Amino acid sequence: MILTTTQSIEDYKILAYRGIVSGTAVNIQKTTFTFNMEKFYEGMSDCVSEVKTKAFNQLQEEAEKLNANAVVGISVDIEVTSSSYVMVSITGTAVSIVKR
Repeated sequence: MILTTTQSIEDYKILAYRGIVSGTAVNIQKTTFTFNMEKFYEGMSDCVSEVKTKAFNQLQEEAEKLNANAVVGISVDIEVTSSSYVMVSITGTAVSIVKR
């Protein structure tokens, strides 16, 4: 499955637009009371990466249900709240493509 933020894929032709797909994941950052800001930001980065992976997996599953082999025009929204919630929302258009 090809995933891209662009509207087209070089050397491929879009045969059919299958529909809009999305993936959303939420996680609570486990906060540890530490005075080491480097460790805090590393933990936050790891949490965002984990949640983003879950959202992308969900996006791919939705595209596969529509018999798509690519998703174009992907938009990623990452929100980290003051209460340590991490939410990632991803949307794109599922398409069927063929090599030119």
